[in-house]
Amino acid sequence: MSPGAVSLPTRWALVAALSAALFGLLALLVTARHGTPWALDLRLHQWSVRHRPPVLLALARAITATGTGPFPYLCAVTAGLVVGAGRGAWGRLLPVAGALGFLLLVQGMRYAVLFAVSRPRPPAGGWATHANGFAFPSGHTSTSATAAGLLALALWQTATPAAARAGWCVLACWAVAVGLTRGYLGVHWPSDVLGGWLYALTWLAAATAWAARTYRTGRPAPPGRSAVNRRCHGVGP
Repeated sequence: MSPGAVSLPTRWALVAALSAALFGLLALLVTARHGTPWALDLRLHQWSVRHRPPVLLALARAITATGTGPFPYLCAVTAGLVVGAGRGAWGRLLPVAGALGFLLLVQGMRYAVLFAVSRPRPPAGGWATHANGFAFPSGHTSTSATAAGLLALALWQTATPAAARAGWCVLACWAVAVGLTRGYLGVHWPSDVLGGWLYALTWLAAATAWAARTYRTGRPAPPGRSAVNRRCHGVGP
């Protein structure tokens, strides 16, 4: 590393800190207003209520359904299996348990924030899907983004760079789409969705910083190449 260069773990730690600061600021602003939406929140909500052709409405409902229920947990299990591929039964079980535990931890802490802020949802007359509970941060948004991030992190550790980039694009599009549908279907204010993304990014950036520091490299070598890399660097037999 050149003098003055910032390591990969440090960069991700800075991203986590910045995301946490922005999320905390947004939560404080929402709380200070007692959940009252901003003018932009109202305008975007009113636009979504007026622009719901049947095809887009059906598509939005289908996309939003993937942000909750078993699908995000299947993503977490898949991420664990990808990381543990070729490591035997215990080698697969530990990453799966870790990914599921991480997702559950993120979910549990979100509920703490949810009840602390206690922001009401938009008026029920504008809803186009079922919803319950408080609004900030959006649960579907944060859950889908966290699940997508776990899979992206698994690809970062195991796949080729080209495959990892392709997977990241697909996963990012899914997570963004789920968040957008929450506002489009009228069950969240846009600032709830922004809060969900910032909340998930905080946790994922912290997890990525930890993973980068654990592996001590920008990107771990794919399975089968570790011995070659060790020999090239004069380490090991």
